[in-house]
Amino acid sequence: MVYDPAMSSADDIPRRPRAVLADDERLMREQLRARLTEVWPELDIVAEARNGLEAVSLVEQHRPDIVFLDIRMPGLTGVDAARQIAQLPPPQDAGPDDDLLPEIVFITAYDQYAVEAFEQGVVDYVLKPADRERLQLTAQRLRARLDARRRGEAALETPAQPLQQLLHQLSARLHPGQAAPYLKWIQANVGQTIQMIAVDEVLFFVSDEKYTRVQTAQVEALIRKPIKELVDELDPQQFWQIHRSSLVNVKAISGITRDFRGRQIVSVRGHPEKLEVSRSYTGLFKGM
Repeated sequence: MVYDPAMSSADDIPRRPRAVLADDERLMREQLRARLTEVWPELDIVAEARNGLEAVSLVEQHRPDIVFLDIRMPGLTGVDAARQIAQLPPPQDAGPDDDLLPEIVFITAYDQYAVEAFEQGVVDYVLKPADRERLQLTAQRLRARLDARRRGEAALETPAQPLQQLLHQLSARLHPGQAAPYLKWIQANVGQTIQMIAVDEVLFFVSDEKYTRVQTAQVEALIRKPIKELVDELDPQQFWQIHRSSLVNVKAISGITRDFRGRQIVSVRGHPEKLEVSRSYTGLFKGM
């Protein structure tokens, strides 16, 4: 069969990958942009940020596939920006399968942070000054992960730990002595009363637009605190984020299955409700 361009549709043509760069040093941004253009001409750099706050805003505006974040930036570090980006709500026109986080690449002159970030699950890192050969490897890995996304598959390189665990650890290293203790108790509304619920007893948290449901084996309660705040206040080794709107107690997970659409579903010990795992977090459960 002879290929006829008139028979093809826009859906058949892969969209160019899009990226946002964030670095407080203009020369570093220019160098990274130039090197990326050399090793990955198809990459569309849609915006550049001068600090972490700008990076979060630009990511929310442009919804890129990839974000290059300098770890050390004034106002909001790259790690803290990554934590905020990971909690951005999906765009209003997003479908049920579009709840994907951008791939994160850290830019750093501090090798100890970068190596730890890469080894524990963040896509990759770039050491300053950007080396052409090293960027080629980064581009190769990112292409593979984006191709896996388009096929609806988990990335080949799955995280060794949840993203929020890694970002908590890196943030603690960047801000020694500033970390607040994790929550031990939740003050929540149960009917017409306020109860104190031990965090260890919580099976999972699920948010809607206004409230977050706190579910234990015996009690269902409501709090006015969104998931994006709870992520920073709960021990990330105890509570894993499996969706933008849900956190689950790791000790309460009884099993992982797949539904007829291939989505991962978490069964919770002591409760009949099933929790969906969004595509951004499927790497948490390897081999499923």
